[in-house]
Amino acid sequence: MSYYLSTTLKENNFNQAIETVTEALKTEGFGVLTKIDIKDTLKKKIDVDFKKYTILGACNPKFAHKALTAEDKIGVFLPCNVIVEEHENGEIEVSAVNPIASMISVKNENLGSLATEIQEKLKRVIESL
Repeated sequence: MSYYLSTTLKENNFNQAIETVTEALKTEGFGVLTKIDIKDTLKKKIDVDFKKYTILGACNPKFAHKALTAEDKIGVFLPCNVIVEEHENGEIEVSAVNPIASMISVKNENLGSLATEIQEKLKRVIESL
């Protein structure tokens, strides 16, 4: 089982891709809580040049509440990370965490169906791009 879901976008504008992904997440009830520009952060912190790479911390409040109610330490896996990265050839790839792969390590039967529901939502986001 892969730990992520992924697709390559047809558009080649990185900033537009982030907006497109953010809107696609909204259609499935996710908001973006955090936005980490890895390229900028690595340049500022350790003076390293890196490709365009942004991590979006996506959260669906209803599912987050259910998960936290079932397992209070599940917050170590939240929010659901979605990355937007630009490859050397100019292609933009979007990848989302596979929540089922994450939840395998948690021994709580109540999270299985929840992880499946979240995975379905994230799959729809990826497939819509």
